[in-house]
Amino acid sequence: MSEEPQPVSLCGTLTEEQLRVLRQHGTERPGSSDLNHEKRTGIYRCAACGTALFSSETKYESGSGWPSFFSPIPGAVETETDNSLGVTRTEVHCAKCKGHLGHVFPDGPPPTGLRYCMNGIVLDFRPEKQAG
Repeated sequence: MSEEPQPVSLCGTLTEEQLRVLRQHGTERPGSSDLNHEKRTGIYRCAACGTALFSSETKYESGSGWPSFFSPIPGAVETETDNSLGVTRTEVHCAKCKGHLGHVFPDGPPPTGLRYCMNGIVLDFRPEKQAG
């Protein structure tokens, strides 16, 4: 019997945990993402399709345990109502591949007042190239 091949994305092979979050609307453990501490300038892309989703300029420390942004790149994400936990939330997914990214809440900082609370495991951070 041959093993099933791992799904491949434009950004490489996806792990089982990435697939669980992206395709089954899972959530990674709070505080588990290295991206929580990422401070470099760059772009956060969808791990499944490579779409640019968020700029580091919109990232902030929310204290939630997940990478948080106050605004996505225009047209990069879509939202829909999520009632899966018995409470109404707004789910965020990649506009291109429809992968589940996280949720958006109305408790963020200015200028939008929004908190895009994303699962870091489904984000691929690409730092800005440094001169020199």
